[in-house]
Amino acid sequence: MAGNDSSRIDVQKTYKLFIGGAFPRSESGRTYQLKDSKGNHLANPCLASRKDLRDAVVVARGALAGWSGATAYNRGQILYRMAEILEGRTSQLVTEICALEGVTARAATLQVQESIDLLVWYAGWSDKISALAGSTNPVSGPFYNFSIPEPIGVVAIFAAAKPSLLNFVGAIASVITSGNTAIVIAAEKFPLPAITFAECMATSDLPGGVVNVLTGFSSELVPWVASHMDIDAIDASGLTPKALKEVQIAGVQNLKRIKVHTSVKAEQRILDFMEIKTVWHPIGI
Repeated sequence: MAGNDSSRIDVQKTYKLFIGGAFPRSESGRTYQLKDSKGNHLANPCLASRKDLRDAVVVARGALAGWSGATAYNRGQILYRMAEILEGRTSQLVTEICALEGVTARAATLQVQESIDLLVWYAGWSDKISALAGSTNPVSGPFYNFSIPEPIGVVAIFAAAKPSLLNFVGAIASVITSGNTAIVIAAEKFPLPAITFAECMATSDLPGGVVNVLTGFSSELVPWVASHMDIDAIDASGLTPKALKEVQIAGVQNLKRIKVHTSVKAEQRILDFMEIKTVWHPIGI
């Protein structure tokens, strides 16, 4: 019987990039060796290039109008759907987290559960953030004056390391909840949960291009992210102080908003990547 054939070769998982809703290999064909917490070979993720980054920015910009124009309720539904799918991938993610971070299965399971809960929490904010940050302003004259929070645009994210899945999910959810699109550079030593979560996003009704995931060396991508004129903001939470300084200097060229966060669960993370638009309207008689 085929089921008893001990000579069969296991089908090893291939960890690719996630760009435009698809899973391409790096255009350069490069990979890098990833080891587990004990120093053993674990996988060969793709080593993203400058061209991969440019491709990701193009599709993120193209997806911005549709995603920001969707209703807040719809965005919340999709975030909740991500949580549902993530629940079903718990076993795989626990295995990956244990191997990469060297934690117990109980700790890894707790991290996955916290990530699921975090998605639900951000989903709940999607149609409430405007009430928190928006206002009707008192003015002198026959006018209404409204302050309305809007997404800033295309946001590049350097995901922080351990806890790898929780940091990754928190960074993405806080950016896309308000209607931004994102290019995420996964933590160099902990990329596997990022790609597995990308597989959850790909089947969650999230439009292609809203979130794009690159793996590889952040040191190679930092200069290109910082100087790219079509990236509006950067979540630099996963960068070293030296790399952060480089991003801050290069980001001046197009006035990028650059933020560093220490908490994965905070409504301020949403607001940090929004702009306030002021609207004047005459009062009817």
